[in-house]
Amino acid sequence: MAAQPDTSALPSPVPLWRSAGWLLLDMALVTTMQAVVKSEGQTYPAVQLVFLRSLVGFISVAPLLWRHRAELANLSNIRSHLTRVGFNSIALTFNFAAFAALPLALVTAIGFTRPLVLLVMAAFMLGETVSKTRYVFTALGFLGVIIMVQPDAIPWNMGLLAAFGSVFFGSLAVVQTRRLAGESTVVLMLFYTVGLTVLTTVPAAIVWVPIPWTEAPNIILVGVLAQMGQYCWLQAYQKQEARLLAPIGYLSIIFSGFAGWLFFGEVPSPSLCLGAAIVVSTTMLASPAERWLENRERPRT
Repeated sequence: MAAQPDTSALPSPVPLWRSAGWLLLDMALVTTMQAVVKSEGQTYPAVQLVFLRSLVGFISVAPLLWRHRAELANLSNIRSHLTRVGFNSIALTFNFAAFAALPLALVTAIGFTRPLVLLVMAAFMLGETVSKTRYVFTALGFLGVIIMVQPDAIPWNMGLLAAFGSVFFGSLAVVQTRRLAGESTVVLMLFYTVGLTVLTTVPAAIVWVPIPWTEAPNIILVGVLAQMGQYCWLQAYQKQEARLLAPIGYLSIIFSGFAGWLFFGEVPSPSLCLGAAIVVSTTMLASPAERWLENRERPRT
């Protein structure tokens, strides 16, 4: 799941239905991209698909790169930016590998654990205060993960390792992004696009599988859908509070489940549905439960 932007000071709120529409369109586009990645991932290495996806993004933001060239050239914290992009590169490569190896709905559900992992990382790496209530809900969330993956019934394979690796390195990328909180959003986006292309060039070249012209449209489609989805996601969050849109974001598992069934004959198991419901519930209820307990323990005057 993408890190939600700070929407505490929105210039002019728009109706929730409009932002929700943009977010649902983002889910549809991204789910379609995931289906293409799953299909093409049987033939092409994940890092090659990531490189091609980022290359399409690089071409699309070229005019912005030229406009902001001075800001990019004068960055003083290159190492922090490279670390962030490096984590993102690994996370995205793992994510593409997981989609190629596992049911779409399972990868999406495992991705819902990122806020839980991020909570623990923020406490230890950023010194953020985390209440006991949050830790309890985090533990319950990981119980949902255990139910989803059924360790006694599903053998651990590279697909599962890739899915959890994507969550881990994606969370590290978010932590690094928080350390760059004072940086321009446009600069962060442009450096990410350029950096992702540069960092995946050599790995992609090493494992490169030639692409016939008949397959080229599908490969390009991955990058196009990713960029269109990002645009819709930004439109959704630009003028709407993240707390209102966050619950809608969990509908992505319905999109993934439907796409998996439609294109690949994947039927979500009862354990996956139950585990995903627990993960989503614990993530959504953690903040309200924390506020309720704080208000209850606050002395009355």
